[in-house]
Order: sequence, then structure tokens, then C-alpha cells
Amino acid sequence: MIDLYTARTPNGYKATVTLEELEMDYTVHHLQLMENEQKEPWFLKINPNGRIPAIIDRANDDFAVFESGAIMIYLAEKAGKLLPTDEKGRSRVMQWLMFQMGGIGPMMGQANVFYRYFPEKYQPAIDRYQNEGRRLMEVIDGHLAHHEYLADDYSIADIANWCWIRGHEWSGISIDGLDHMKRWMDDIAARPAAIKGINTPPEEVKQDDEQKAKDILKFVQK
Repeated sequence: MIDLYTARTPNGYKATVTLEELEMDYTVHHLQLMENEQKEPWFLKINPNGRIPAIIDRANDDFAVFESGAIMIYLAEKAGKLLPTDEKGRSRVMQWLMFQMGGIGPMMGQANVFYRYFPEKYQPAIDRYQNEGRRLMEVIDGHLAHHEYLADDYSIADIANWCWIRGHEWSGISIDGLDHMKRWMDDIAARPAAIKGINTPPEEVKQDDEQKAKDILKFVQK
């Protein structure tokens, strides 16, 4: 049994979609980020960085894993799915997983901050992160022109990138003309496990975009 500590964020969805795709039993612990629950001493023992997601594998001596990418690799290896075991196949998945962790995630995350959260709009910063986010998506689109998925077969690399890219509108990044990437996005969105994953944990309070952005700004500024 896996204990998952998470919240409704792209990195959190990377863990829930992976768990759903692997059909693993897990218990969700929904951390209240706005209340700084992830900074409480009990959670810092699980993840010293005070971020979600994190897991505890109860079947493996209560082994704790933090960092979303590391969680995905750990779970895929444990299940023997979504990550090839041959040298080249594994490397292909890792390359595209790192592409998300080092590029798509940070660029979209910063675009969210400057475009969506901060009330003061500093256009050079907005342009910088939106343009780089778009460029990275163009890289994905070009690759998907010749491949069904990022690393041949569906893998944790697809899950990681999709969980972020699906929120492109929140980042203010247009995907017009990226038809190969759109096809890939639609393919993953049609997977029941992916849909269940992005709805776990469930949304407790419905908010419009403006109020949601204001609430997240309070969290960002803490």
C-alpha cells in the first residue's frame, strides 16, 4: 500500500496519474497548501523540502520518496510498467522526463507566477517564460510528428509532460498550430486512469480563475 501526500497541482497529478495507470492501491492524504501543512514537522520528516507530492511505501519498510519525477520512477520500477528495462528504451523515457522537470515545469511555473498570480504585470518576464514555454512545446510537437508517444510506447514521460501541458491556458501559452501535440494530448485525456488521476484529490471548493489566482498568490508570497 502506498500513502500519497499530495494536492491539486501538476506535480501532484504526476503521482496520481501514475498510480492510477499502474493500478496500484494507494491512500490519498490531501495536504492544505494554503495553510502551510506541507511545512509542518511531521511532513518535513517525509520530505525535507516541504513540497508535494511525497509517498510512503508501507510494503517496503515505510520507505519515503519525494520529488515527483523520483516518485514516478520508483513506482514504475516497482510495478514493472511505464518504464522500459532495456538500456536505450529506459534512456529515452528518462530524457523526456528530464525535459519536463528541467524545462516544461519550471518555464510554465514561472509563467503562471508572472502572468496569472502577481497583480503587477512585468511584461518582459511574462514574455520570457511564455515564449520559452511555447518553444519547448514546439520541440514536443516536432517530435510527435514522427512518434505516437514521446518515448515510443506510453510511459511516465508522457504522463509528466501532459500533466503540465494540459494547463497551458492558465500559463497564457497558445498551442495554436501544434497539431501533433494536440493529438497526443487528446489521446492521453481519453485514458480513464489519466482523468481519474487529475481529479484526485477532488476539488473541495469551486472557484473562478480570478479568486483562485488571488489565493495562490497568498501562498506564493509566504
